Amino acid sequence: QAYWKRMNQLLQTLNQKLAAMCQGEESIVKVNSSVSDKLVAFKSKPPSIQRDILSICNDPYTLAQQLTHVELVVLQIYTPRRFRFTNQSNKTPVFNSQPCFSEQKKTSNLEAYVKWFNRLCYFVATEICMPAKKKQRAQVIEFFIDVARECFNIGNFNSLMAIISGMNMSPVSRLKKTWAKVKTAKFFILEHQMDPTGNFYNYRTALRGAAHRSLTAHSNREKIVIPFFSLLIKDIYFLNEGCANRLPNGHVNFEKFLELAKQVGEFITWKQVECPFEQDRNIIHYLHTAPIFTEDGLYLASYESESPENQIEKDRWKSLR
Repeated sequence: QAYWKRMNQLLQTLNQKLAAMCQGEESIVKVNSSVSDKLVAFKSKPPSIQRDILSICNDPYTLAQQLTHVELVVLQIYTPRRFRFTNQSNKTPVFNSQPCFSEQKKTSNLEAYVKWFNRLCYFVATEICMPAKKKQRAQVIEFFIDVARECFNIGNFNSLMAIISGMNMSPVSRLKKTWAKVKTAKFFILEHQMDPTGNFYNYRTALRGAAHRSLTAHSNREKIVIPFFSLLIKDIYFLNEGCANRLPNGHVNFEKFLELAKQVGEFITWKQVECPFEQDRNIIHYLHTAPIFTEDGLYLASYESESPENQIEKDRWKSLR
């Protein structure tokens, strides 16, 4: 009886916190409407660029701060409904997949985060592939390396992973002449931090460090923790699905629910941090609205920057043109 009393208290507290988070869901419409997913597939590479990221912001520290602004906005409105617990008639605590509002909105906030992550990946790749000269492309690569490093220092791991993913896209990574002009040491260090080896061991170590810093912080700047969102969702999903609600002896698996409560509790804490950086509307507008290439558009721009090196690339370039 004492076990069930304690469990009911735990579930009630979690439900209250998560129900409160659902109140922010309606604002997801604003974020979705502000983030452009316009994909541009040029038949030929434009001779020049009217606007690029370096003409909007040439300071990597400032761009990292503005990316953190965007991440925190999306993070704050994310309501993890699938983390929500319910106490069924059989008194077995399980996940409740019912949405806070309509069924149509069930995944809208998750889709917004995926949409933003994908946009940032393609945005980075587009900005790198667009310049006509390899010196300019190398300059953009080094700029994004510095942006990524500052994201790491801030604790913005989601933008960090998106930037690294964009730089590792094939249309970018194949630009060997461009990369030859880049000082890659800093990039390899960042890539190592986000290496998926060992179930993202390096990233998880860095995340624990950022979480510890957040707990002892005296300013919002030090409290920022923006996790690699897709991995967070995966962790919580497999913790719930991979661990039984009850132990073989029939007792409630308190260890599972305490770990779930810990992870959800951390997420709630991180999403409530107010961004300490001054907002630059011009930069954020550009991040949301700048045209980005489709995958084919990226390959076309890449091939016209540095010619195809093998028959497969030549055939693809021919089909794209």
